[in-house]
Amino acid sequence: MEHMKDDVDVLVVGGGTAGTIAAIQSGRAGLRTALVESGSQLGGVTTTGGVSFPGLFHAWGKQIVAGIGWELVIKAVALDSGQLPDFSVSPERHWMHQIRINGPVYAALAEEACTQAGVQLHFYEIPTQVLETDRGWKIESVGKNLRRTILTKQLIDCTGGANIVGQIGFSRLREEETQPGTLIFKLGGYDVDTLDEDVIQRQFIAAMKDGRLQHGDVSNPRARFIGYLGKGGENAQHVFGADASTSDRHTKTNIAGRQSLLRILRFVRSLPGCENARVLKAQAETAVRETYRIVGEVQITHDDYTCGRHFEDAVSYSFYPIDLHDKDGVKPQPLSEGTVATVPLRALIPKNSHNLLVAGRSVSSDRLANSALRVQASSMAMGQAAGAAAAVSVRLETTPRDVPLSDLHDLLVLHGAVVPEKDT
Repeated sequence: MEHMKDDVDVLVVGGGTAGTIAAIQSGRAGLRTALVESGSQLGGVTTTGGVSFPGLFHAWGKQIVAGIGWELVIKAVALDSGQLPDFSVSPERHWMHQIRINGPVYAALAEEACTQAGVQLHFYEIPTQVLETDRGWKIESVGKNLRRTILTKQLIDCTGGANIVGQIGFSRLREEETQPGTLIFKLGGYDVDTLDEDVIQRQFIAAMKDGRLQHGDVSNPRARFIGYLGKGGENAQHVFGADASTSDRHTKTNIAGRQSLLRILRFVRSLPGCENARVLKAQAETAVRETYRIVGEVQITHDDYTCGRHFEDAVSYSFYPIDLHDKDGVKPQPLSEGTVATVPLRALIPKNSHNLLVAGRSVSSDRLANSALRVQASSMAMGQAAGAAAAVSVRLETTPRDVPLSDLHDLLVLHGAVVPEKDT
């Protein structure tokens, strides 16, 4: 195997929603930055997972998440001739402020931004060993006929499951039963306006009873199936037990998602008027909502989130309903009017660690708070904060916990981020 050796200031592991932004921020701050990603593209759940409607960047008529993530989203909308929602008014439903983007375009833009910032991208690689050194960390990774040794001063875990944190040996949390995942796909080949809604509904109920459809194939079985057909089934499926914490579990999750898709397609094609139904698009992976969360220097609780607690070391905002998916579907619980949550730097730092940060859905939080914090805009903001904290740490030769908050805020503002204010 070819053996490569790299020496960088900041290493980001995981090129998903948070990791991409963390790497770009570090690179733009002038740090030698590398990003290791096990897949073939950047963007994570936004691209590979197919949740190409990131949000929420605005709250109560005001933008609360901006910076690098927002920059990429706006560029993706423009290159796809898309349209932004009207952010000046608060919507009746949170999803009305989701921004539709083209996933492949976003992935390419993210890659372009990384290369322009000088970030070394290493796709198809997985860290096999992480060792603490006097100057930071030594990481061994493997890829296709390649072995890489990376020395870094600061390490950012954006794997989505705090894989590096667990590999090092720091504590993590997870639930006995994870939230269901979703394989994003789109059906077409029929005209909803010509379908008999009552006949469709009777056949749907029969299919659920006789096993042609299984619980979870339709995430909200109480709703009329004609509505499912109208949307083409997009983001309306649940894969129970979805888990990406090991390759075996991730494999089973993806197989379960695709088997569910086949059941749905076969059933829809059996309906009168839907004989030519087909899959217009489908993602390669089932999107997973949760695995592990870190035990950080502080934990964001459900009460912290829903009351809009302003942490003394707040580095970013988060705004989304409490959004816990389970076997009965999902019933979002919106925040009270005027409430916006904050994310403290300490929630991005594994307890008792040095030169180590986490960003994204593995943020230190309880399960209910995490069900809102995990979404893309919040994760992008956390990623930028982590990238900035790592950069300042390298410059000051200190660990992220000891970074002066004013220095961190200044760097974030310089790169377009919105920094939490106490009177918000």
